[in-house]
Amino acid sequence: MHWACLLLPQLALDAALRQQPDPRAPLVLVTGPMQRRVLHAVSPSARQLGLRRGMLLSAAQVLTRDLRTLEYDPRAEQDTRQLLASWLYGISSQVSLAFPHALALEIGASRALFGDWPAIEQRLRDGLKELGFRHRLVAAPNPHAAWVLTGVHARLGVDATTLEAALADIPIKRSGLPAEAVTVLARSGLRTLGTAFALPRESLARRFPPQVLTHLDALRGLHAAPLSYFQPPDRFDARIEFEYEIESTQALLFPLRRLTTDLAAFLCSRDGGVQQFDLWFEHESHPDTQLRVGLLSPERDAGVLFDLARNRVDHLQLPAGSRALRLQATHLPPFVPAARDLFDPRPQQAMPWEQLRERLRARLGDDAVQSVGLRAEHRPERASGDASGAPKAPPPALPLRPGWLLPTPQLLRDPELRILSGPERIESGWWDEGDVRRDYYVVETGTGQRGWAYTAAGARHGPFMLHGWFA
Repeated sequence: MHWACLLLPQLALDAALRQQPDPRAPLVLVTGPMQRRVLHAVSPSARQLGLRRGMLLSAAQVLTRDLRTLEYDPRAEQDTRQLLASWLYGISSQVSLAFPHALALEIGASRALFGDWPAIEQRLRDGLKELGFRHRLVAAPNPHAAWVLTGVHARLGVDATTLEAALADIPIKRSGLPAEAVTVLARSGLRTLGTAFALPRESLARRFPPQVLTHLDALRGLHAAPLSYFQPPDRFDARIEFEYEIESTQALLFPLRRLTTDLAAFLCSRDGGVQQFDLWFEHESHPDTQLRVGLLSPERDAGVLFDLARNRVDHLQLPAGSRALRLQATHLPPFVPAARDLFDPRPQQAMPWEQLRERLRARLGDDAVQSVGLRAEHRPERASGDASGAPKAPPPALPLRPGWLLPTPQLLRDPELRILSGPERIESGWWDEGDVRRDYYVVETGTGQRGWAYTAAGARHGPFMLHGWFA
């Protein structure tokens, strides 16, 4: 089993249902001219009310009034297929969109990372369930056989020894052959692929176009043209349109969660993160409102992205109701997961520092939380400060420094003062008229407190100026 095929029989409908606050409500996709609207797809709850694909919309509205209708959008269906291909790219580097209503992926090379087929299958099914897509999933030695088998089996895994037998039971009508060839074979009394495989090749070559023999060979893995493979895009752009204007920002949380979940799946497929993304709130009578969400470091966790965006949206004042919500992410830097200890001593409910930092920035503002780091400066009062945007490098090896540095040095008067270590001379600042020449000592006061004090260079006996306290 080197290939898996994912068949999505209700892709357009599932793409619409996952954008609804209540997926259990009756929903249909309609198409056709205004004078003759026809049901293109029917949700399970609408099917229970007696609605069927191909039924006139007017007839469906006679059966039930509690019905939500959406226009079938082939472009949205194709965008959703691209999203799923991007998600599958995180499991296999060879993903193909060559088969209708399906995606094929090579899994032979993925076993070293994800395990055998049962483990890969469970990973795929769990992800598709979370994303909200009904599916059929089959693994086979080649992609053509896997695609044909998904038309009959919802769940199957066959190897090279059982492939011929599994294909032999496939009805001719579901074999993927051209319609003309299916008609001729059926009129000749051939009902399954097994009977077609038993025919002499010379007979098939004389009676049918070359595509028929090529397809039968591809199913058995004899000869097959190479597939074209999907390449994930370099940016994420997704949009959810609403049936009516949404005034409340709370009502926007559901589509926001869906968009951030899709963004996280896209980032995992690229093995990258996002450090900035834009939310666009589209209005009918006003220009679109843009909300930029920035992070201090790349992130790709769906929950973190949603929390950050939600906190920003809570403080947003929209000029009018929104008819659509769009999420765009163009800056996608590499993502390096934070290191964790094997035995993490943190309580289970504790929040990692990276998530807490981003949540505080979202609630308090970008300027309220800053990173503190070392600077290339010897003067203590200028050696640390805001490190936002500074290149990350290992801190230089420094002598012992106090944890609490006083904003202004204070005269230290203590007759029982004792010098523990020093002096450490600091001479710097001649280039900016802030020249200092000091000798620093670690001292202990009469009450047992340890401090960091200095004198003028060469003046060992004082006076001492206290510059910081040690914990």
